[in-house]
Amino acid sequence: MGLGDKISNAAEDMGGKAKEAAGNATDNDRLKAEGQADQVKADAKKVGENVKDEFKRN
Repeated sequence: MGLGDKISNAAEDMGGKAKEAAGNATDNDRLKAEGQADQVKADAKKVGENVKDEFKRN
């Protein structure tokens, strides 16, 4: 995984956590769900990049 990808995924994950927290604080279910979805997308990208890195090593 390249450094740019790591930074992008971390930013997406942190943004998702912030959205989820804001949704919790304001009792906004839509914002909370968007934050959770952003975190899932970031995690999926991270897993995909890790798999790709493993294939490159072998």
